[in-house]
Amino acid sequence: MRRSAMTSMGSLAVTAFALWALTSPAWAARSCPALLDHAFTPLLATQPERLCQFSGRVVLVVNTASRCAFTPQYDGLERLYARYRERGLVVVGFPSNDFGEQEPGSGKQIADFCQTTYGVTFPLHAKTTVVGAQSHPFYLQLAAQTGQAPRWNFHKYLIDRSGSQVRSFASGVQPDDPALVAHIEKLLADSRP
Repeated sequence: MRRSAMTSMGSLAVTAFALWALTSPAWAARSCPALLDHAFTPLLATQPERLCQFSGRVVLVVNTASRCAFTPQYDGLERLYARYRERGLVVVGFPSNDFGEQEPGSGKQIADFCQTTYGVTFPLHAKTTVVGAQSHPFYLQLAAQTGQAPRWNFHKYLIDRSGSQVRSFASGVQPDDPALVAHIEKLLADSRP
């Protein structure tokens, strides 16, 4: 066999191994930031998915509700997602019935409402407890890291690409608020995971 053909085959083997390593569950587990190492069931699914799938992206986490004065923020969240997703932003919604029982519907009802009323395409997960003794561990971590637990629906947490820095934004902060947008743009400009 000629030396160039052997080199080519060797390169192909290295490339195949690199591809396997990057897509294998074992590699994903090692490269997942601790903050994102949680599983949630997508709104209309039956099997949980790990938030590790968002590693290396800027993540805006929002606890949502369909019957809240802040519900129109869905529109602004969808606009943010559409504007910045190609640059690495993902908006992740966690419907919650914790505040005023303003999210009483089933997963299908929530999905239908979000799609037909606001055209939501960003990921939504099954109803999640975000405050109190039964709070999901992910929300406990977010609150511990920022010193702020959600006080109402549409509280926002902005997580950097490495999953190590988190900023908290109160429910009244609109998705197009200049301070929130400036922080998103700053984190997107830093391409290091």
